[in-house]
Amino acid sequence: MTEVREPTSPTARRQPGGRAGLAFLLAAYALFALGSMVTIVAVPWLVLTTTGSATKMGVVAAATTVPFLFTSVFATPAADRLGTQPTVILTSFGGALSMAVVAIVPDINFGLLLVMVAVSGGLNGVGGRAQHVLLRPMGEAAGMPMIRVTAIYDGLNNIAMLTGAPLGGLLIYWFGAQGAIWADAVAMAACGLIVAALIRPPKGSLPDSGAAANARYGAALLEGFRHLWADQLLFGMLLLVTLANLFSVANSAVFVPLWVSDVYGAAPAIGIILGAYSVGVVLGNVIFTAVATKVPQYLTFLLSIVLCTAPRQLILGFTDELVYVIVITFVSGMTAAAIRPILGAMLYARVPVDLQNRVFGLVAAVCRAGLAVGGILAGWLVAGLGLREAILISGTVCLVVTLVPLLRYRHGVHGRLLENDTDPEPAKEGEQSGSDEPAAEAH
Repeated sequence: MTEVREPTSPTARRQPGGRAGLAFLLAAYALFALGSMVTIVAVPWLVLTTTGSATKMGVVAAATTVPFLFTSVFATPAADRLGTQPTVILTSFGGALSMAVVAIVPDINFGLLLVMVAVSGGLNGVGGRAQHVLLRPMGEAAGMPMIRVTAIYDGLNNIAMLTGAPLGGLLIYWFGAQGAIWADAVAMAACGLIVAALIRPPKGSLPDSGAAANARYGAALLEGFRHLWADQLLFGMLLLVTLANLFSVANSAVFVPLWVSDVYGAAPAIGIILGAYSVGVVLGNVIFTAVATKVPQYLTFLLSIVLCTAPRQLILGFTDELVYVIVITFVSGMTAAAIRPILGAMLYARVPVDLQNRVFGLVAAVCRAGLAVGGILAGWLVAGLGLREAILISGTVCLVVTLVPLLRYRHGVHGRLLENDTDPEPAKEGEQSGSDEPAAEAH
């Protein structure tokens, strides 16, 4: 496959102190992600111990997710006006304050807890998108290819997911649920402090430095929709990730627990299977980070989508042997590690800086939609057909749906699509060439 190179090498864009700035930014994100994982464990436990209601646990989960999805899409034009870096700072401190209220109020009532969790979820929605926008200018200042930056960023998130839940459990055991929530508040505040004190994006590299800051709200939001819809490559990749999320949550939330219950009746096997996937993702990320600039990105993305979900569903329908399930699940996790870094790098390469907040918000919301409905659909399928039949039908549909784009892949067609990224229009008189368009990555 023909490799598509950046018009200028990442090293040529390196700035003094750029590597340190990127390291500080990644450290801030790692703290933020780790604290969030602790809260995902601690808040439901707090609800359970204070109310004893499983229904209220579900309501709290919805109170986090719905505001997150809403602000990911509809608050991003406001972030452009406020400024990307100020948005990260203010949402980090705001999230820290809301979690501190939950942690500090003795015997907090359910209504106040619900409000604070919703506030935190909404702030994380818009703040998370602004965090992503900051990555590109800091990565360029460090002289690092964006595919490697997104791989490292995704790896830190994976490590946080792998370690955050056990850490949350330990903190609950040592300090109680409210004491554990303090850890999230401190982590969010630390993220805000690092971004405020140590992060210096290159001048003119963020959306708030251009027309995005002055655009009308409705027009700004619509422009983001139009750009994503018009880019057939990005839109197709987004649909594939959404489908992969749908089938993945169906597997982890419904199929694996029911399969373990039917075959073994031993709950620890659930943790072993899901843990094998998580370890595979972390190891796969390490490998992909090392080879990220040497592989064809779009073809790798398609192969990863095919291998990351369907095999680990189908193996549940074909065997009752735990060892086979663990091995296939581990390998699927390794292949999944390339998906988000490649999608992230393609977004930075194909979305103009002025639109990144809005487009990234849409992408996050659509991807999470798959997570929201996958478990429900799987439950209905099992109730109607039985477990093994549901697994085989779901796995087969997943395999067919994800194989179609790979079978339709054509070197010449997709090579030309990607080459368009490296052939920007000449700058108009009085404009700086490439000031608003991200450089293309190696595909």
